[in-house]
Amino acid sequence: MAMFAGLPSQPQTGNRPELYEEVKLHRNAREREKYDNLAELFAVINTLQNLEKMYIKDAVPSKEYTAACSRLLVQYKAAFKQVESSEYPNVEEFCRKFRLDTPAAMERIKEDRPITIKDDKGNTSKCIADIVSLFITIMDKLRLDIKANDELQPDLKELMETMSRMSSLPADFEAKPKVNKWLQTLGSMTASDELDEDQVRQMLFDLESAYNDFSRALHS
Repeated sequence: MAMFAGLPSQPQTGNRPELYEEVKLHRNAREREKYDNLAELFAVINTLQNLEKMYIKDAVPSKEYTAACSRLLVQYKAAFKQVESSEYPNVEEFCRKFRLDTPAAMERIKEDRPITIKDDKGNTSKCIADIVSLFITIMDKLRLDIKANDELQPDLKELMETMSRMSSLPADFEAKPKVNKWLQTLGSMTASDELDEDQVRQMLFDLESAYNDFSRALHS
């Protein structure tokens, strides 16, 4: 039409298939892992921020918050180790780079403990946080093929002692025998002895089951 004669024509994309190609952030497996690690850290910090907001609004019970926050703090430490570099020397720089506005999460990360935990070592919330952290630490070691007795027994012993100090757990709490069984197994080994492949698999299964028992006890 004459009224549009002076306007540029619409771009033709039919003969330019490259415009429909998927844009990839990475060019190789190493770059892909880098972006996966960045995304993992981003997600953990955002989740921690949302958890803090939910707790402030009284939308999550104290025990459940403590367990979830403790788990996220352990996950944060593992995730940040994967991205820590000259480009991201600290979590503050990471947040600036990706425009993350998460003040509540930053406060938790700075204090390195859930808001429910007081300085008193007998505090129930501290016991919950320690138990969650120890469960995750031991299971992560097993997944990383760390299976020497002297690498596992100290954490397992501390886990058993901490569960025993938590008076709110029932006397017949199912997780205790599962943990104690492996404490006795390791106790019969020398420091340099290692679990075999079948033992690692079974121990990981038992600890995951015990951790689920603990989580259910917090919700009851």
